[in-house]
Amino acid sequence: MVISVIPFIIVQLPQLLNSNLGKDIAVLVSLIVSVALFLSYCLYQVFQPWIQRRRIAFAKHKHVISGILQHLKTRALGSLLKGDGEPNEEIIKKLFHAMDQDGDGSISASELRAMIVGIRFDEIQLDRDDAVDKVMKEFDTSCDSRIDLQEFLTGISKWIHEAKRSGDDSSNNDPHTMKFLFDFHSRTKQEHDLLGAGGQSDEIIEGVESPKWTTFKAGLMLLVGTLIAAAFADPLIDVVDNFSSATSIPTFFISFVALPLATSCEAVSAIMFASRKKIRTASLTFSQLYGSATMNNVLCLSVFLALVYFRGLEWDFSAEVLVILIVCIVMGVFSSFRTVFPLWTSSIAFLLYPFSVALIYVLDYVYGWS
Repeated sequence: MVISVIPFIIVQLPQLLNSNLGKDIAVLVSLIVSVALFLSYCLYQVFQPWIQRRRIAFAKHKHVISGILQHLKTRALGSLLKGDGEPNEEIIKKLFHAMDQDGDGSISASELRAMIVGIRFDEIQLDRDDAVDKVMKEFDTSCDSRIDLQEFLTGISKWIHEAKRSGDDSSNNDPHTMKFLFDFHSRTKQEHDLLGAGGQSDEIIEGVESPKWTTFKAGLMLLVGTLIAAAFADPLIDVVDNFSSATSIPTFFISFVALPLATSCEAVSAIMFASRKKIRTASLTFSQLYGSATMNNVLCLSVFLALVYFRGLEWDFSAEVLVILIVCIVMGVFSSFRTVFPLWTSSIAFLLYPFSVALIYVLDYVYGWS
């Protein structure tokens, strides 16, 4: 969402520089950037299910790693780490020989599967055959479908270092506690849950029926919506002016208070989703609102800039652009550094709306920015 404000900054550059030169160029460049961002966002939405599946698969693989390390820790005849915090190769060798059931000096896929089957992965839905294939692919650098001692040492050491890096430094001070393994296991489980990869993730994992028709229908509706917005932009302004004159209500309150509340279908849909009070639906609600804000920025601005450029209109919306920048940057940065949002965080989003309306009113009607 933060990236979507770039066209707003570009189109505002002549006003920031107090220059009347290059206004048309700024509008054109901003229009091109806005359309490019719009197409990029649409492309991202097309590939988003594939990206989500890859992220879920990666989270599951990390959870398998943490589960195997936890299992090896319980079977180890000593600590997996030496006093200096490095992997204890002697203990890892003993684990290798314990897994090498036929004593041929290597671990086969069946022997690896026997170990993975013995590990309880109740927290996630795991395809054990797929887990075996991924571990074999990661460990078997010689591509002979077997894991020798050196490959096992290298692979387990790599996993241990990865677990240590992802944990809190305070949990790594004492290598004998191995607390970082528990922290790593808990963290991978949390990542898995946050991605919605549990039992309620069917709509992500399963494909849609007739994807080509769905894509065509979505593109057609998007095109129709764009044409409607372009065709009725001027009539809507006339309606607002006429309604304001007939009711003696300032156009400001109609444009920035009445119209947003009357056309906020996303808010109604979001309330319906959030009322289910589940992690999955709450995540979908946030994604819907975040995506709507991004789409409104790039799509509506593209249509508006096209009207300004091709009809030779004047761009004079400094107050509105400033408010959009403030809101998008605050919410974008805020949401970029959090994955869990306590109830108090909603107050920030709610307060931004009256703050935005008040700021636009002050800048336009008190300081005369427009």
